[in-house]
Amino acid sequence: MVGQSPPCESSSAVLLEPFVHQVGGHMSMMKYDEHTICKPLVSQELSFYESLPLAMRQFTPQYKGIVSVHLKKDSLGNVTLIASPSLDNATRDPAVTIWHKCKWASSTGTGGEHAFSTWSHTQVTKTFKDSCPGKRLLRTDLQYRTDPLLEDANGNQPERKSYNPWGLHCHRQHLNRMSSKHNENKLHQFLLLENVVSKYNYPCILDLKMGTRQHGDDASEEKKARHIKKCEQSTSASLGVRICGMQVYQADTGRFLCKDKYYGRKLSPEGFRQTLRQFLCNGNHLQMDLLEPIVLRLKALLSVIRKQSSYRFYSSSLLIIYDGQEPKENTAPLDNHLHLQKTNCATSHGTHHSRVDVRMIDFAHTTFKGSKCNHTTYDGPDHGYIFGLENLIKILQNISEGK
Repeated sequence: MVGQSPPCESSSAVLLEPFVHQVGGHMSMMKYDEHTICKPLVSQELSFYESLPLAMRQFTPQYKGIVSVHLKKDSLGNVTLIASPSLDNATRDPAVTIWHKCKWASSTGTGGEHAFSTWSHTQVTKTFKDSCPGKRLLRTDLQYRTDPLLEDANGNQPERKSYNPWGLHCHRQHLNRMSSKHNENKLHQFLLLENVVSKYNYPCILDLKMGTRQHGDDASEEKKARHIKKCEQSTSASLGVRICGMQVYQADTGRFLCKDKYYGRKLSPEGFRQTLRQFLCNGNHLQMDLLEPIVLRLKALLSVIRKQSSYRFYSSSLLIIYDGQEPKENTAPLDNHLHLQKTNCATSHGTHHSRVDVRMIDFAHTTFKGSKCNHTTYDGPDHGYIFGLENLIKILQNISEGK
């Protein structure tokens, strides 16, 4: 009897890349291809996507299926993740994948001890510039460093680029957990989801944790108490929303400004409002043209959520996204007296609604009537989520009105 070949020997195997535009969360998001990301499968989240109401589909990533993933270690001990596509993905050309060797290092951030990752790239078939939508270095409050890049077969080094360290931090932790618990032959199931920022040249992303309650029905008493405390000590209690991560492209420096969840937890309601202004500021001016399309899309989402009886979106996030590459007619000269940290950018107006998107993500603790993993059945809409949306809309409207 002929034995089955290991998944890593398949000609269609895909080596997963860290998703460099992950700004929040704790679970590693991986890049499967240019338009698809994947994440570890959680049965409750799968149940949500399989039963997704039609009205909500425009506000969530497209669900693309499930893929098997396994660990692989090279001779140097570097750990990578290999996806084994199904027959439905057989037409995908594996030659367009950029293969990575990942090395990890730790440093101390200004806000406490955080472990950050460094990674090296080996170019195979495409340039790194063409592969990744982000084009510039990051500017961040967190410390990070980049190791020397590996040379390709011709002895050339790809262009040095660094990105939001948060996603790489999550990826390092995830690989460490998997490699310590499982051997290389164990298969893990991952969800395949739409990469909702793939169309943007400079994706500016605000990750908002929505609702006044964050723990799921299955949370232990210890975890429940921990999440309740986080909500009480942050804007989750007062506003029904808190910032979990952010990156915003700065046209004056050609870099991204980044904030993490620890920054978001410390914000007062006024600090939250100022950070929303900061998210809309490109270093030159406050982009007022973004406010109307964002508010309109949030209002459309609010209308949909109000109609979803029994749904509770505990611990889910809301992404507000726009392209940091402004249309040429919206570009304004830099005023050296404007400082981003004070969020006192001048204003710029326009009508470029296509630059904006709003998406709900992370449904591992979402529950609804008929869910395969349901623990409690609730009546009516998720009022904590609605409270957060209403406050978010109100704050953005006040910014639009100059308040």
